[in-house]
Amino acid sequence: MKKLYQITEDGKNELEKELIALKSRRGSIADKIANARDFGDLSENAEYDAAREEQGLVETRIAEIQEILQNADIIKASRKKSVDLGSKVEISTADKTFTYIIVGPVEADPLSGKISNESPIGVALFGKKVGDSATITTPKGEITYTIANIG
Repeated sequence: MKKLYQITEDGKNELEKELIALKSRRGSIADKIANARDFGDLSENAEYDAAREEQGLVETRIAEIQEILQNADIIKASRKKSVDLGSKVEISTADKTFTYIIVGPVEADPLSGKISNESPIGVALFGKKVGDSATITTPKGEITYTIANIG
């Protein structure tokens, strides 16, 4: 049974752009390999090894992205009354406010405000409604947030 990857439409678009960029690198990597072969003995050729490693990394990522896109379950952002996949959630404490978008693990990027539904924050927020509180365990201890808005 194939795994379904839950991603937003924006996440799908980002993956498609990354796939195009990676595929466009294939030619330059092939040129690097060809040039490195001209240096002679491949057993002690650092340029050849580096180019082959780069090729392996690019091809692995291409295959990974293709797998995700082929088995993508697109999350539809909707105005729900409780936190769900695709929800934009504003949480607050007495002195701080944060805004997160709840996404699947494939497109999670905490630095840009995209939190996985499988992360500790995502798990604590999932299913909560405006006005509910969620306690999240962090390395610094437990912090209780109030759901201020769901968009």
